[in-house]
Amino acid sequence: MTADAELARYRKTPPPTLSTPTASSRSTSTSTSTTFIDRPRPGDGPLLWRLARDSGTLDLNSSYSYLLWCRDFAGTSAVARDSSGHAVGFVSGYLRPDSPGTLLVWQVAVDESVRGLGVAGALLDGLSARVAAEHGLSSLEATVSPGNLASQRLFASYAARHGATLTREVLFAAEEFPDGGHAPEVLHRIGPLHF
Repeated sequence: MTADAELARYRKTPPPTLSTPTASSRSTSTSTSTTFIDRPRPGDGPLLWRLARDSGTLDLNSSYSYLLWCRDFAGTSAVARDSSGHAVGFVSGYLRPDSPGTLLVWQVAVDESVRGLGVAGALLDGLSARVAAEHGLSSLEATVSPGNLASQRLFASYAARHGATLTREVLFAAEEFPDGGHAPEVLHRIGPLHF
């Protein structure tokens, strides 16, 4: 299916339905039974790069960018660590300069070994609570390609948990990407958020 056909289908269908949370996915905002949510450190950069690479869905940035992200954007990013302290998931984000109450989520990745356990949701909940406490937070944004159903469900679930509205619109059409072959990026905007 071409990106344009996929986007047309996406526009005509409602957001994906959410399954009822299980006990394992109803984790606290800072931990699950096997992980805890932490700030990234520069030494996490190589692990986050590998998680992004191994996800099979994320645009992979240079390994250097993950090192810098862990240093310069640690305050607006989070890492899920297993009981031994190893990174098993991450969310990277930043506060939009023209809208400082808006957290833009850049990437979310979870190791295959902990997928389906609520780690991605715990990462988003923990990060947004921390950002709200430290900076104030009124909305969350993320771009998602039309074929990424897991991310669509993640952000729809986040909006539902926080009693917020989720709107979607194309932010960047496929033809805007100079390298070709890139699906459109659909902006998911969630708000207002209240912490």
